[in-house]
Amino acid sequence: MKITPNQITVARIVALPPAIWSLYQEGTIWQLISWLIFFAIAMSDVVDGRLARSSGQITEMGKFLDPVADKLMLASVMIPLSLQHRFPWWATFALLFRELGITIFRALVISGGVISANRGGKLKTLSQNLGMGWFVLPLPAWLDWFKYGWLYVAVALTYITGYWYIRAWLSYRDEVTSE
Repeated sequence: MKITPNQITVARIVALPPAIWSLYQEGTIWQLISWLIFFAIAMSDVVDGRLARSSGQITEMGKFLDPVADKLMLASVMIPLSLQHRFPWWATFALLFRELGITIFRALVISGGVISANRGGKLKTLSQNLGMGWFVLPLPAWLDWFKYGWLYVAVALTYITGYWYIRAWLSYRDEVTSE
């Protein structure tokens, strides 16, 4: 049986409830288990994308589902951690606000099509996953500078890539209207 990229993406989404549950368990071992689960989910994002490209299985459904799975994972980590005071609410709001805003923007401007992921978006997702991952791990307090450093990079890249999406669309729109 061949596994398709879309099946991997759906598996990422299905794996989120147990991952969220693990975040609410107490103890260092559960923090490590949570990190391992989220790491596996994040790595499956890399796998489904590479498999889709290498096998020529890039589909409209995959272009839609993949970013949805990314956003669900983002929310699935940040909200529980924020509720537990392990992740700053300002970052949760900032990141989810941008993700929701760009999702709405993309839905409004693409007239039923889907904007494919680009390198900036992939770098943004990587920085978000790393930034959040440090907050899941049971790191000592003296490494807070490191966790927050990654978080600031993730927030900055998140907004920079949002700007790039809007700028690219404005450029495309101007090009189309001038023809």
